[in-house]
Parts: sequence; structure tokens; C-alpha cells
Amino acid sequence: MLILPSRRQFLSGLGGMAALTASTGVYAFEIEPLHRLVVTRYAPTLPRWTPGLSLRVAVLADFHVGEPYMPLDRIAEIVDATNALKPDLILMLGDYPGGPKVVRRRVPISDFARVVRELRAPLGVHAILGNHDWWDDRVAQRTRSGPCESQRELEAVGIPVMENDVLRLAKDGQPFWLAGIGDQEPFVIWGDWRGRDDLPGTLAKVTDDAPVLLMVHEPDIFMDVPDRVSLTLAGHTHGGQIRIFGYSPVIPSVHGNDFAYGHVVKDGRHMIVSGGFGVSRVPVRLGVPPEIVLVDLGSPPRVAAAATG
Repeated sequence: MLILPSRRQFLSGLGGMAALTASTGVYAFEIEPLHRLVVTRYAPTLPRWTPGLSLRVAVLADFHVGEPYMPLDRIAEIVDATNALKPDLILMLGDYPGGPKVVRRRVPISDFARVVRELRAPLGVHAILGNHDWWDDRVAQRTRSGPCESQRELEAVGIPVMENDVLRLAKDGQPFWLAGIGDQEPFVIWGDWRGRDDLPGTLAKVTDDAPVLLMVHEPDIFMDVPDRVSLTLAGHTHGGQIRIFGYSPVIPSVHGNDFAYGHVVKDGRHMIVSGGFGVSRVPVRLGVPPEIVLVDLGSPPRVAAAATG
């Protein structure tokens, strides 16, 4: 016999669904993007890593500074939490300005640079640019040339911006290479697909067999990265900003969820895609909280203090 719910039960059920929907909305629009900050840790075993080379790398991606979702005090919180992890090396993967669809009050990139200059690591803080660093700069868009504002302001506070260049570093006498390529989607005019990336030219500057860490903004180029590179580090996707049970409905990548987030292994090559900090297009994050990515290479993860609100 079919038993139908009473009117009271039906209305109570509707009220519960409405409350759940409202609470989920508050969490996705307010709590996760504005108040959460997690540390996501990786310790991959890489096929081209020097035995005995122990390296801790903090990866910071997609700040999208601007109010209300990424004000300067939020940037300062990220800086303090990153420094508390005591990384050997800090890498910034682009997209420093916020987009007009989510920013109610712009924060000057010069102010952002003033805060992130407090980042500290023995092997330095190094940056690349993302698509929004170009898209947000009207002069760069008009002239199709740089340096764009993000690069000028970061370099003014002592943070070098790498564009198709490499740097040879060493930890405890063990060398490795840091490489960074230009952005793959710098121009917004429809049909202008010219990127500023030169992957072959960049890797041609590597002059010995020490391992290579590669910074890219958009992860799609990973399909072209040779196995000479030990680890590729990418941002751009924000993990889809909405990620449920490991699935992101919308991803700005031709490879969809394969390159959406996390540790990706293809044909023995390794990439880590950060979910980043900020928001773009829509002011929501659900299931992919703002994160500092911490990568421990060559040794078990070390214990360090971190904010995980």
C-alpha cells in the first residue's frame, strides 16, 4: 500500500531542502572562499630526481586580489601561513589581479606586491605570469607587448618574474633547475591565439642533467612537456571552484577533469595542479578551498606549523 506524506511532512521536507540549499549557498559564497585556508601536501616520488636532494617547495597560485574576496589582509594571512611552513623555495604561478566580474573594489597590484614581498625562503621567491596578468593590463593588450603591470610591480619589490627562462639553484650542494614559461593565453581578442610561451626554447637553456622544476600557468601544455622535466607545477583551473566527490563540472582546460586538480601522472611524467586562492567569473568555491600547495621532494614530509582554517 502506498503511504503518502502528510501535508505537514511535505512542508517540513520542503523547509529542510530550502534550509540545506541556503546553508550550502552561504558556505560556497561566503565561508569557503573568504575564510578557509588549507595546506595541501604532496611528496611524489619522481623518476628524474637526484637521490639525496631534499627540497620543500611552497606553491602559491591564482590570488586574484580584489575586494571583497581577496583583500590585502587575506594576502597577509597567506604570506604568514606560507612562511610558517619554512619552505626552501616559494613559487608564484600567476593571475595576481582579480577579474571585473567578482571584484567590487580593485586593489592596486603595487599594494599586493608590497604585501607578498614579505614572503621568505632561503632559495628565494620566484614568479611567472598568468592570463589575467595580461588581460587586466589595457596597455599590454593594446600593444601586444610587455612587461605588464604585474611583472613591473613584482620585480620592483625584488620578486623575479620568469618568462621562458631558467635558473640553476642548489640545496646542500645538490643542483637543480627552475624553469618558467610565458603565459599561453595572454590576449583576449577573439582569434588571436598567440601565446608568450616557448617551452622548447626555455628547456634548451638547461645545460646539465640536474633535475628540472617547471612553472606553467595553464596546465594544458603538460602534454608537450618532455620527461626531461622532473615536475611541472600549474595553476589556472582553481580546481573548477566547485568540486564534488572528485569531479569538477566546469574546467578551463581542453583536457577537462584529467587536468583539473591535484597530482597528475601521464606516461611517467608528473604534474601538480594547484586549486589556488581566488575566484574568477563567479564568486564561489565549494569542495576546493583556497590552498597553499606544499611539495616535499626527496624526503618524507617535515612537520611545520600551518593555518588550516
